[in-house]
Amino acid sequence: MSDNGKLNRPSWDEYFMEITKVIATRSTCMRRQIGAVIVKDQRLLCTGYNGAPSGLPHCGDKGCIRAVQKVPSGERQELCRGLHAEQSAVVQAAMYGVPIQGATIYSTHQPCSACTKILINAGIKKIVYQYGYPDKLAEQLIAEAGIEYVCFGE
Repeated sequence: MSDNGKLNRPSWDEYFMEITKVIATRSTCMRRQIGAVIVKDQRLLCTGYNGAPSGLPHCGDKGCIRAVQKVPSGERQELCRGLHAEQSAVVQAAMYGVPIQGATIYSTHQPCSACTKILINAGIKKIVYQYGYPDKLAEQLIAEAGIEYVCFGE
């Protein structure tokens, strides 16, 4: 409680961004831990974190192709054995039949252009992220699609 007797509750954005940080702790990526949650009407629908596909060895076991080849962040995303957090969240929704059209995705990091295209086609209407990512195409696609785009901190 605060000094004036009112509860100190986080805003919805603060609440869901904190959840993405906890989700990110499950990441198996050796370079960057990212978490995402998809929300509609203030209800958490599904989560995702970056890492190897289900049942396959993690990068910690197999090594990071991108690190070995010294690939800079934001480039050559196809040279990664892992899925991105946003991709994992959308796949989880599809696997369990959870409709996400019109939903908001919260992510610890700005989605890349590949994830952005998936989010557009999934019908995501708002993207909230905390940390930037060097991908100008993603920003252009989001603007063209008319998706609300919010950087929450940094």
